[in-house]
Amino acid sequence: DLAFTMHMLHWLATDGTAAIVEFPGVLYRGGAEQKIRKYLIDNNYVEAVIQLPPDLFFGTTIGTCVIVLKKSKNTNDVLFVDASAEFVRSGNKNKLSPDNLQNILMALEDREHQDYFATMIANSAIAENDYNIAVSSYVEAEDTREVINITELNARIEQIVASQSELRTEIDAIVADLEGSK
Repeated sequence: DLAFTMHMLHWLATDGTAAIVEFPGVLYRGGAEQKIRKYLIDNNYVEAVIQLPPDLFFGTTIGTCVIVLKKSKNTNDVLFVDASAEFVRSGNKNKLSPDNLQNILMALEDREHQDYFATMIANSAIAENDYNIAVSSYVEAEDTREVINITELNARIEQIVASQSELRTEIDAIVADLEGSK
């Protein structure tokens, strides 16, 4: 997959920009792909990596990514954008709405840290992480789990168990009455 990316880089003008849609495996797999990522990072060609939402393209439900390449970068870092939640459901597919696209483009333009959405990582830090450029390795996912008060939960369980025990006692009494009236 990244061999095609190298072909595009070869034909890219010195002041050009390429945005290439890839499957996520190319961002972290070892072997030849890791060597290509090393080349791209060490030569400062990767401008940004954008994680797209799942189910955008016909024929696959996998969330794809976009690697943005530039030959004439003036910074030694990479912008990582987690746009996996930037979609609207349309029929049986997800779509990028104008607002979703605007959010992604603003992140690319601003190149600033935004909690749970975008962050800048130095090329040297990427090298230390074995040239892994998966967005999830750098942009923290928002924790959307519900916070539960365990003390309140245990008290509620005790109430339910007590109520259940009371009901069983009442049912046993009713059954005993029915058996006694035979």
